[in-house]
Amino acid sequence: MRRKATLGLFAVTLAWGATFIWMKQAMNAIQPEIEAYGRTPVVATLVGGRFLIAFIALFLISKEARSALSDQQLWKGGAILGGILLVGFITQMIGLDSITPSTSAFLTSLYVVFTALITTTLTGQKVTRAMILGVALATFGAGFIEGPPHLSWGAGEVLTVFCAFFFALHILYTQKITEVMSPIGVTSTSFLIVAIGSLVVAILTAGSSTTDALSVVTNDGVIVPLLCLGLIGSLFALLLLNLLQRFLHPVQAAIIYALEPVWATIFALGLGMTSWTGWIAVGGGALLIGNLMVELRENPTKHVPESVLIFNPEEE
Repeated sequence: MRRKATLGLFAVTLAWGATFIWMKQAMNAIQPEIEAYGRTPVVATLVGGRFLIAFIALFLISKEARSALSDQQLWKGGAILGGILLVGFITQMIGLDSITPSTSAFLTSLYVVFTALITTTLTGQKVTRAMILGVALATFGAGFIEGPPHLSWGAGEVLTVFCAFFFALHILYTQKITEVMSPIGVTSTSFLIVAIGSLVVAILTAGSSTTDALSVVTNDGVIVPLLCLGLIGSLFALLLLNLLQRFLHPVQAAIIYALEPVWATIFALGLGMTSWTGWIAVGGGALLIGNLMVELRENPTKHVPESVLIFNPEEE
């Protein structure tokens, strides 16, 4: 199962790499709306539409997903995972408005470091030297795959580091929650939580322009990318993640997820959205080597103590 989980999470990073292209296509199609209604409500609308599509599809194809809506504990787990995802996705996209993609990739990849630090500091689990070096290589690779990032600390950089911390929390909570709850059930409730939460954010930030901001999902150039984001980037990727991540150490999972910018760069190269540089080979190679070093580590324990995550499925 550990081998299958590793391969499955590689597929997750492949899907996530493609979401970079789809999200860029969607954002490019609605630049006038972003300027008219503001970035936050438009971003929240896209995030909400993406997860609503994923929820509806899962609801239609899975009896277990439908049953989850009447399970109080699955709503609790979904609220935790969905709330973390909501904050992570929205802050990442808002931050991207004022920083370059390479800087965003570097700062977002800090979730690898945050995962290792949280796991080591709060749980007392031993992280080997090979894992530390693997984390460092993966972080370097993700950050420099598009060339050296240029940092000048402002709101965009702070928001992106904030989102990286929440993505690290999502990795840790996913592992714990899916060990004690139905992965499909908690995926269903978390999708709905993100969709509802995004709608609330859009309404609160758009004000009198709420209807116009919500209508961007029907714009030409948005529908197809949004369907791809919902069905592949959210439904396929996050369902697979929830099913398989529990079989791996959270730091190893974080390292695998750091391969996302490699796939995004490959897709961008294929579509002519970026040009080949030596940094692509350097960054991609560092990511792959870092992943192998963690894969070959000395069998660290994979469980995250429940007391650290402040989560008890038996609580009413």
